[in-house]
Amino acid sequence: MLVEDNKVNQLVASALLKQAGVNFDIAENGLEAIAKLKNNVAQPYKLLLMDCQIPEMDGYQATRAIRNGDAGAHYKNVPIIALTANAMQGDRDKCLQAGMSDYLTKPLNFETLNPKLQQWLDKQ
Repeated sequence: MLVEDNKVNQLVASALLKQAGVNFDIAENGLEAIAKLKNNVAQPYKLLLMDCQIPEMDGYQATRAIRNGDAGAHYKNVPIIALTANAMQGDRDKCLQAGMSDYLTKPLNFETLNPKLQQWLDKQ
């Protein structure tokens, strides 16, 4: 699942995910992401790309809620890759401390996204 509120970023990420051969849904904020996770048990999501700065419930809060089981016990350990425009020192650590599994900076490109997808989807 791609959790991203910015339409341009959604288009870019969608094109890259399609290029990688990944099926995905889009949620525009953390609350919507958790609702989609709760309602999708038959075909569970294998990975989340989580923007850190999203409305309603930001990526850090959403990740903590998922790790606490708010989206269902089966999603507590789902890989969550942070997507952030922030590339400042300490941002990666902030993402990992929130419970995210990995970290990518924007703008996304295939050369950085695809290896992360392979790394985390191969662990499933």
